[in-house]
Amino acid sequence: MTKAAQNSREQPATQDGLTVPVRVMHGVTVLVAADQPTVTDEQGALDLLGESWHSGAELLVVPVQRLDGRFFDLSTGLAGAVLQKFVNYRMQVAIVGEISDHLATSDALRAFVIESNRGRQVWFLDDLDQLADRLAPAG
Repeated sequence: MTKAAQNSREQPATQDGLTVPVRVMHGVTVLVAADQPTVTDEQGALDLLGESWHSGAELLVVPVQRLDGRFFDLSTGLAGAVLQKFVNYRMQVAIVGEISDHLATSDALRAFVIESNRGRQVWFLDDLDQLADRLAPAG
């Protein structure tokens, strides 16, 4: 059993007839947007925000495969536009998955990820176990 599974409690919610994976990890209600459409623009971010609010989530997990490839090319502005929506509406977000190929080709993205991970609003993490570690009480 993974650390994320050990420290979470599943609470499936239903929205528009679909089961939305909501779990509580270390007291934080988390929505994992695994089966949502690919986010290709700001409207995609707003759609995820709506689902997050509807499910009562405090933190949104967006798997990297749910993000258009342009998200990782900072020159397109997509990452800034999408993440700004989450920040403006005070929704904590974790981008979860393997992005080493993107990091290897962009110093700007690498710096952005490092800086984001220092804060509390936007995190780039390898997996849900890293999220569980981030959410675990200090001590």
